[in-house]
Amino acid sequence: MMKTLFLQPPSFDGFDGGAGSRYQAKREIRSFWFPTWLAQPAALIPGSKLIDAPPAGLAMADVLPHAREAELVIIHTSTPSFANDVKVAERIKAENPGVKIGFIGAKVAVQAQESLERAAPVDFVARNEFDFTIKEIAEGRDFAEVDGISYRDGAGAIVHNKDRTILEDMDSLPFVTDVYKRDLKIEDYFIGYLMHPYVSLYTGRGCKSRCTFCLWPQTVGGHRYRTRSVEHVIAEVRQIKADFPQMRELFFDDDTFTDNLPRAEAIARELGKLGVTWSCNAKANVPRDTLKILRDNGLRLLLVGYESGNQQILHNIKKGMRIEVAKKFTRDCHDLGIKIHGTFILGLPGETQETIRETIEFAKEINPHTIQVSLAAPYPGTFLYDQAVENGWLDIANAELIDDHGIQIAPLHYPHLTHTEIFDSVETFYKKFYFRAPKIAAIVNEMIRSPQMMKRRLREGVEFFQFLRERHAA
Repeated sequence: MMKTLFLQPPSFDGFDGGAGSRYQAKREIRSFWFPTWLAQPAALIPGSKLIDAPPAGLAMADVLPHAREAELVIIHTSTPSFANDVKVAERIKAENPGVKIGFIGAKVAVQAQESLERAAPVDFVARNEFDFTIKEIAEGRDFAEVDGISYRDGAGAIVHNKDRTILEDMDSLPFVTDVYKRDLKIEDYFIGYLMHPYVSLYTGRGCKSRCTFCLWPQTVGGHRYRTRSVEHVIAEVRQIKADFPQMRELFFDDDTFTDNLPRAEAIARELGKLGVTWSCNAKANVPRDTLKILRDNGLRLLLVGYESGNQQILHNIKKGMRIEVAKKFTRDCHDLGIKIHGTFILGLPGETQETIRETIEFAKEINPHTIQVSLAAPYPGTFLYDQAVENGWLDIANAELIDDHGIQIAPLHYPHLTHTEIFDSVETFYKKFYFRAPKIAAIVNEMIRSPQMMKRRLREGVEFFQFLRERHAA
């Protein structure tokens, strides 16, 4: 087995490369997701090491000693971080010319040829699901024998092997918890709406929804929800409890954990027996009866993608959600005491100044506990990307989706709505949602009741205003 280093490279200060879907960027409040997509193949390779540089505050000088000793380096990349990741690969190759370097992630999964052409030090990229692909390479197999990769042969020509068969037996994957315990410090990972410290993992891959903007289902995970067995999930939860007694919340990072309601209820009942406080991603259509079962068995918060308050925009992006259903779902959550972190996207096809105002009013009406407002990001491999290129909504200058500081830009524009108008609407959205007397009173009350929450909200406030200053300076 080759000595293998899995690396989330040093990047912009505060850059969350581990985030899934459309969020690889510096965010308004410093946040870091667990690098689960790296930890999963790392768990398959004995003696491997995982370095997640951004949350650990590591620079290249900290990473290079480990890279010098490695025979294989696997780097997780994305469209926003690709240029930086290639520079990291160049540094590693200069220090260790004999090392094999591979890139994984949605970016290279859908743009294998282009990625290799732009990344001279990279020997191969892994397409689609890459867990067992990387394991086979680490075992020393010839590149020509490994399904699911594109690589440079001995003459430097780029070769594309056949696709790897999609993984069906999700229980065949080992626990990522072993890698978390071995290589990560869970206190380094912080999400504003989750209790700290938290731990996140996947119980399945794929999403039945067809949202045109969402990255992973369209590039790697697919649109079938392939799941681990309830028993397999609960066994890992037991290990997490044992390995991380300081954990205050467990987050299931499946694209839509509630895609399979009977399974979600079954997992919840087992979590209830273990006394675990947990949260998950959900669509805004979960029936009240199911919500009650989840709440009664430890569910604290749902992360819900509302995206827009305009029904036509939801149709445009194939969200498959009715505004009235979402409102009822949200009322049910409020009644049951389930907190919601609502996410919204500005700049989707069909957006106007009027629909932006409509979405802000919708958010104020349903009143999630917290919100996140993102800019529509057309990642390569998504329907939205193809649509934007075809219609001239995306300029090449904005195709990396972030600016020189790692802050998300507004890459799309329309004849009736400019980049600047979309970009500025994010700040307007936050201010109109949070700077309301009832919301301010609720936040102050929360802070008074919890010294830990007071410390947390004050820190978040400082970070938020610093983020706004950086946006204005960009």
